[in-house]
Amino acid sequence: MQTVLFTKLFESRPVGEIAETAAGLGFDGIDLLIRPGATVDPDAADQIPRAVEEFRAAGLTVPMATTDLTDPATFPADKVLGACADAGIGLIRLGYWKYDATTPYDTVRATARDQLAQLANLAATHGVRLAIQLHGGTIHASGALTRALLEGQLPDQVGAYPDPGNQAVQDGRENWRLTFELLQPWLACVGVKNGGWFAGDNQASGARAWRSDWLGLADGMVPWPDIVAHLRQTGFDGPLTLHSHYTLPYEQVIDQTRTDLRYVKRLLTGGAA
Repeated sequence: MQTVLFTKLFESRPVGEIAETAAGLGFDGIDLLIRPGATVDPDAADQIPRAVEEFRAAGLTVPMATTDLTDPATFPADKVLGACADAGIGLIRLGYWKYDATTPYDTVRATARDQLAQLANLAATHGVRLAIQLHGGTIHASGALTRALLEGQLPDQVGAYPDPGNQAVQDGRENWRLTFELLQPWLACVGVKNGGWFAGDNQASGARAWRSDWLGLADGMVPWPDIVAHLRQTGFDGPLTLHSHYTLPYEQVIDQTRTDLRYVKRLLTGGAA
């Protein structure tokens, strides 16, 4: 399993700075964020191969990229997927099919299935694989919901991207073993973060308020030692993409990311948590 760093934490910092920092931390590679105001803008897809070259020059692989792509009619899908293919990025995470109760689930799912079929065909022409991330506020927040989208999709064209941290602090909670069993045929990569819930003040109604927050990988509700052991035992060899979603000054985010990576590497070698 490769450890790759999701570049969201760097916002719009130059690729050279990102490469130097990620390599210095000890990551194997990069999860390249292609989003307006991020590492690469989707409207500047021609910059993707150049960015990948810079990362590789620093000794980093770029096995995957993250996008907001859902509707190919509103996103430069062909250019972005083509540029990723040209750069050797084989896995591209899609965006979110959102659910907010204003549109019935069946309607959102039908739209998502239609768009996903179009995207799978487009990805096949470029020889790349797509991935659906488990994320709160969507119709793919849990393993069961994501499988409902993936049924009928060829695993080498569209994969699953479990994210136990999202499931812990957002909607989509289910037994982690069930998540991985449900998605096993499509398993492409795993998002790595952690978090937890905290009791707040009583509200005027008398109900207790609760809030969630992101925590260090060793400190939250996700049982990463068990999950990594499971991935090792089942022979998973895809990327582990670390998400440093900390609301801290930048230098502290880097320090926490270094600690998180060391923790993951201990788990990958079978060391004690």
